[in-house]
Amino acid sequence: MKEPAVSADPTQTLAFDTSCHLFSGCGFDTVAPGLHSFLFEPLWGDTNGLYFNKPMLLALLGSIIIVGFFWAAFGKAKVIPGKLQMVAETGYDFVRRGVVYETIGKKEGEKYVPLVVSLFFFVWMMNLWSIIPVAQFPVTAIIAYPIVLAAIVYIVWVSLTFKRHGFVGAFKNFTGYDKSLGPVLPLAMTIEFFSNLLVRPFTHAVRLFANMFAGHTLLVLFTIASWYMLNGIGIAYSGVSFVMTIVMTAFELFIQAVQAYVFVLLTCSYIQGALAEHH
Repeated sequence: MKEPAVSADPTQTLAFDTSCHLFSGCGFDTVAPGLHSFLFEPLWGDTNGLYFNKPMLLALLGSIIIVGFFWAAFGKAKVIPGKLQMVAETGYDFVRRGVVYETIGKKEGEKYVPLVVSLFFFVWMMNLWSIIPVAQFPVTAIIAYPIVLAAIVYIVWVSLTFKRHGFVGAFKNFTGYDKSLGPVLPLAMTIEFFSNLLVRPFTHAVRLFANMFAGHTLLVLFTIASWYMLNGIGIAYSGVSFVMTIVMTAFELFIQAVQAYVFVLLTCSYIQGALAEHH
C-alpha cells in the first residue's frame, strides 16, 4: 500500500509508523488515515502507462475463486448434493428466489438469474477482501469497479426498455409520462428523465462505493489508533480502540453482504421497471 513513511516535517513521524506511539513525539493528527490508504504502488508497470496493482489482483483472484467454487460445486452435480453443492445451491436459490423471483417474477425473471447471481457473488467477494488477512482491502472501495458494474446494469436496463416498448414507449417509461398530471407534466417528465438516465446509475455505483470506502477508512482508523495509543496511560484508550476494531470488523462483515444484496435488488428493480407495461 502506498503510504509515505514520514510527514512533511522530517522531525515528526506519522502515526502509522510502527515506532510511533502516543507521548513519543509523533502526532496522530498530522496525517490521519485517508485517501493515501487507497493508493497502491503498481505490482507491474508504472502509473504513467499500463500497470497492474493490488486491487486489480484481488479482483482477478476473486473472479477465479467464484468461478472455481461454482465449477467445483456444480461441475458434477448430484441428485443428492454433497456439502459443497448444498452450500452453492443455497446461495444460488437465495438470489434466484429471494431477489429475482420476488422482484421480477418467476416467468420473466428466470432468464436474468445468471446475471444477478453473478453480480451478487462478485460484489460480495470484492467486499469480503476487506477483512481477509493479507488482502485487507475492499476492491469496491475503488470507485472504478462499482461504476463498471453499474454501467453493465444500466446498459441491460436501457436496451431492455427499448426492446420491450419501442422508442416511444421507452421514452414514456424513462420520463414517467402521465397525462393526468396536466400542466406540471413537462416539468415532471424532465425531472424523471434526468433522474432515471443520469442520477440512477450514478447513485447505484456511489451507494456501493461510499459504504465500502467509509467502512475501510474506519477499520484502518481504529486499527492504527489501537497501536498508536499503546503507550503509558494511553493503553486504556488503546483497549477501547481495539474493541472498536473488532466491533467494526463484525459490522463490516454484515454491511458487505447487505451491500451486495442491495446492489442486485436495485438491479432487479430496474429490470422489472423495464419489463413493466406503461400505463
